[in-house]
Amino acid sequence: MTAAGRVWVVEDNDQNFELVDFLLEEAGYRVTRARDGGELVRLLPGDAPDLVLLDMHLPGGSGLDLVATLRAEPRFRRVPVVALTAHAMAGDRERFLAAGCDGYLSKPIDTARFLSEVAVFASKEPR
Repeated sequence: MTAAGRVWVVEDNDQNFELVDFLLEEAGYRVTRARDGGELVRLLPGDAPDLVLLDMHLPGGSGLDLVATLRAEPRFRRVPVVALTAHAMAGDRERFLAAGCDGYLSKPIDTARFLSEVAVFASKEPR
């Protein structure tokens, strides 16, 4: 299977990551995991991915802070960042989009829709 692209998944929960990783790899994506903001920052000097899936509640920091970190780096300003989160209260989606996310996917993950939504975000024109 040809690689569909490179996706960074910032997720501290092992079960959530295993599901996302399985779905993405089965579809041909190459996945790199960061468990928290510190691990994400260590990835920044490398090649930019095609998409970042970002849990918004991480140990030691907020996903909103990480969106700001990514957007402050010129190489990452055009990389789509999608909030992948259990935060599903009224206004959360809008708050994440206003903070710089390009999209919002809620947990629990709807496996039937997940890959089609990822494909849309991964193929979007640069910001």
